[in-house]
Amino acid sequence: MNEFIITFRECLEASLIIGIIYTILDKNNLIAEKKVLWYGVAASIGASAIVGVLLTSINDRVGNTSYEKLFEAIFMYITAGILFYVIFWLAKHVSDRKEIEKSVKEAIAGSGFALFLLVFFSILREGFETALFLIASVTNTGSFSYLGFSIGAILAIFIGYAVVVQGKKVNLRSFFKATTLLLVLFASGMIAYGTHEFESYLVKNETIDKNNVPRVWNILQPKSSLDNNENEIFYTYDESKGKYYHLLHDKGNVGVFMKGFFGYNSDPNYVELILWILSMLFGIRMWSSFYRAS
Repeated sequence: MNEFIITFRECLEASLIIGIIYTILDKNNLIAEKKVLWYGVAASIGASAIVGVLLTSINDRVGNTSYEKLFEAIFMYITAGILFYVIFWLAKHVSDRKEIEKSVKEAIAGSGFALFLLVFFSILREGFETALFLIASVTNTGSFSYLGFSIGAILAIFIGYAVVVQGKKVNLRSFFKATTLLLVLFASGMIAYGTHEFESYLVKNETIDKNNVPRVWNILQPKSSLDNNENEIFYTYDESKGKYYHLLHDKGNVGVFMKGFFGYNSDPNYVELILWILSMLFGIRMWSSFYRAS
């Protein structure tokens, strides 16, 4: 079950981003740019495999995992920055249907490298996370489910494909408006998640004490047992840790998806929340300026 949840969440996020970008390019018949996208996909999958092997090797030799959190935080920030750039660049050049015929091909062609970097870092980040989470899962449980891993990845890719297919039937302006806002949520979530991982790096590196970090809220703590008035249907039991996790905890079955999509956390620090709010306000303001009702 752990393998299914991990691969489904990570692959779904990458599939949605790629599906949205592919549909934008496909609607404008940008063949060369679609090739750049698939080059980015292929390169990042290969790089993800290499990262997985390296992390496994390093994890076997080094007990301290603080560097993993630092690298993950850096990947989050890099991907979010590139994603914001491409979001607003695409929005600016495709929000007006009259400009598409004469300018969008030339404009997108000039940003081919940014497109490649976006795809590359998006998938590489997910591959990095998948490797980390699977290593932790195998360490805790002592087993690995290839069936859960495969089903999770296939289902996520299928949903991403559905986004592409359905996107062809959606009004161009309405589609751009909705999907650009979705990408704003993704980018803001990456910033929040990256900030939380940077905190984890400092904690694991013994630079700060986790217990002394102020929290905006700290709810739905894992429990060793449930009270008589608590229904098991709202909890997930982790046998490796002997804990019950509420569905809305960031490690619960619902919370883990919200965390992946828009940076939800059940115990955020103040810096994390402030950066999430600022990036969200920045993104929504830019989104609104591009798609104001005429």
